[in-house]
Amino acid sequence: MRIGLITPEPGHPLLADTTALLAPEHEVEALDPAAVGHAPAPLADVYLLKSRTPHALELARHLERRGAPVVNTAAATALCQDRTEMAGLALRAGLPFAATRTVGALGAWASTARPSAPVVVKSRLSRRGDLVARADDTAGLRELAREWPQEPVVVQPYGPNNGWDHKLWAIGDRVFSALRRSELSPGGRGPTCPLAPGELPEGWADLVRRVGAVFALDVYGVDIIDTGGGTPLIVDVNAFPGIRGQSGAPEALAALALQRAAAGRA
Repeated sequence: MRIGLITPEPGHPLLADTTALLAPEHEVEALDPAAVGHAPAPLADVYLLKSRTPHALELARHLERRGAPVVNTAAATALCQDRTEMAGLALRAGLPFAATRTVGALGAWASTARPSAPVVVKSRLSRRGDLVARADDTAGLRELAREWPQEPVVVQPYGPNNGWDHKLWAIGDRVFSALRRSELSPGGRGPTCPLAPGELPEGWADLVRRVGAVFALDVYGVDIIDTGGGTPLIVDVNAFPGIRGQSGAPEALAALALQRAAAGRA
């Protein structure tokens, strides 16, 4: 099989370990979306889209038009970048997703907003270095607005939690998990701690798989907070995250790539 990696970072641990598993029997080619333009013929049997840049999405769409399977699709990847669209789809599907309001440019909204309870303010477009912050009151909101006056944002209520995010990832039907001290907690982001999937509250692994079905994702992350008694609140969905340090993740990704490649040949 021929497997293509759409990424500027083929040395990323997940991709590098997956390549090491595949390379003895299969051909693995990395495509830097900023450099290659349109992929040369012949097409690979499957492409893994580990990038969310405009160049990467354009390349993935081009490959899809030529009939190549791409994991995840360009459409599913792009949807997860827009937090307004993400929340709308999740809530329409009945997922326990945080209530999300789009308010436009932060500076204009903050000039008149009077939050009565803590809120979470996020860039509408999810990207590296974007805005994700908690504002406890009007003063905190105005401070954020001074730093990000023109940033289009969404606003979510700050859900009660113990200060830890459940970081859940899926590759196909396989679910991986960890705990990470939330960046919104008083002490800021802390370490990531191991968490076996069997230690998750009942039904959470199936909830993650349902997210994948709703968003048409094969490799993805779901950030969940426990609002009490194991009640989940989804606060984010990511297409093809890093999934670092998870035993079995490279094996699951290699198996998924070969499965999708074989299906494309059938």
